[in-house]
Amino acid sequence: METYARELYRQLGQLAPEHEYIGYFSREGWDLDRSWFPGEGIPSGISGENRFTWAWGELTCGRAAAKAGADLLHSPMTLGPARTRMPAVISMHDMLYWSHPEYMSTPLYTEPVKLIERLTSRNATRILTISEESRQAIVKYLRVPEQRIDLVPLAGTSVPGADRTRAGENGPMVLATGNRRPHKNWPSLIRALPLVDEAHRPRVVVTGSHGDDPLVAVVEETGMQDWVELRSWVDDDEMRELYSTATVLAMPSFADGFSLPALEAMMAGLPVMISDIPVYREVVGDVALFIDPNDLRSIAAAMVTAATQPDLLADLTARGYARAALFSWERTARETLMSFGRALEQGPRQR
Repeated sequence: METYARELYRQLGQLAPEHEYIGYFSREGWDLDRSWFPGEGIPSGISGENRFTWAWGELTCGRAAAKAGADLLHSPMTLGPARTRMPAVISMHDMLYWSHPEYMSTPLYTEPVKLIERLTSRNATRILTISEESRQAIVKYLRVPEQRIDLVPLAGTSVPGADRTRAGENGPMVLATGNRRPHKNWPSLIRALPLVDEAHRPRVVVTGSHGDDPLVAVVEETGMQDWVELRSWVDDDEMRELYSTATVLAMPSFADGFSLPALEAMMAGLPVMISDIPVYREVVGDVALFIDPNDLRSIAAAMVTAATQPDLLADLTARGYARAALFSWERTARETLMSFGRALEQGPRQR
């Protein structure tokens, strides 16, 4: 969602510079580079590190919009205000708290999020979402009429300088990037490794941990310490190196709202090994090694394929460039502007 906000507003500033943009920033966001935002920033003083305070900031940001004299409020991070004086557009990326609550959090957090999403959807003049899977889930769980929902896909952000001529230079390597939420299914990726003969077994590098990494116990349980490297967040130079030397990017998730990592990998020429679920088919088409996220043998077989069939990977690389080119942040911004226009025409929701 952070990538979405940055890339969208960078493009909006270029496509529609005649508009005035005012951004309401968390405490952490205020301290980071804000050059991507095309207008004035307002520090909220609210921390995004605490989920409850972040949710409260989203729920009450309509006050800041009213004080600033905004004509339209856009909430890009799924949650938003329960009531606004002006038209409101909410970007709802997925409905995983409704469709897969077992993967998301404890009821202590899940139920408040669902409540805010319900209130937000009732207030929103228009709802933006990023996949057909998410659009149908919004209709199902929040009972929002489909005509109030605009489907605007995301796009990938390239990893500059990745040198794919170095792919596999240290042997086959599976790269996995992302947080440790249960729906990402990283334990299955590690548990599949012992099923692969050592002659073809790849190394696995998993980035994105934040704090104590729960995957440490899985690595120890499987005895895969010599084959798995767990990293926290990585900087641009580290990511460039990983994209240059990896054999394939793994996405074994049970559920998702889209897949930015898959698009970004294809933009860089890195083939994708991904769960065969509808939302991923929306993003990658047939340009991937597909796996059953519930079947360790399916994951292991795909890793063997990645390690032993360079011609197949070369074909996926070539077709991946073409697939990724169908998505662009300029398109995302243009279609978002159209949604903003519809909201301004319709006005605030009548309650």
